[in-house]
Amino acid sequence: MIRVFLSLFLMLVSLDARENPFFPSTGEADITYTSNVDTKVEPLKRATITLPSSARIIKSVTVKYKNLDGSVHEKSEILENSVDWHLPIFISQSYGGTVSKPKTKQRESYTKIVGLKFISLQTSKRKLKIITKDRMIRNFLLTKPHRIVCDFKRDIDIRSYEKSIKKSIVTKVKVGNHKGYYRVVIELDGYYRYQVQEDAKGYLFNFL
Repeated sequence: MIRVFLSLFLMLVSLDARENPFFPSTGEADITYTSNVDTKVEPLKRATITLPSSARIIKSVTVKYKNLDGSVHEKSEILENSVDWHLPIFISQSYGGTVSKPKTKQRESYTKIVGLKFISLQTSKRKLKIITKDRMIRNFLLTKPHRIVCDFKRDIDIRSYEKSIKKSIVTKVKVGNHKGYYRVVIELDGYYRYQVQEDAKGYLFNFL
């Protein structure tokens, strides 16, 4: 009888008891698991990112996401694309869509924003035409606000001129009289570098 009790005792001692019987006995810490808890998170529709006016190139996009096991990770995509800061960047998920047809190149159209007897200004997206017969003596850039100053050779006596422009890369134009020349101040809607070219009708500014 004593031998029977001793054998049962040894068998009980040799059993591998685990705190949670629903997990394997080995590798328990390495196994991830999910939860059925409803977190009430709204599905992604569309998020909008607006860039400052100094932005010109988007280098990369990084998305931070949460996994089923609650861990948080990041995934980045290198882009190196030019961007127009006027337009927002959208993040969305869509299913399907139509294939867009290639756009045919259209002639660029300009809108007149200032029309005086001796000078007129026209804009088209990131371009500005200054139509005049007067020679431009100099041009330079100033900040706060961001503006271009152009001086034109002409002996003229005019009253100061000022005009605000809506929905244009140019937000305001000022014209003032000086001895031997007149000055045109062109305020812009953001930060730009620019290139200027002379043509038969005047000058063309390209904003970068």
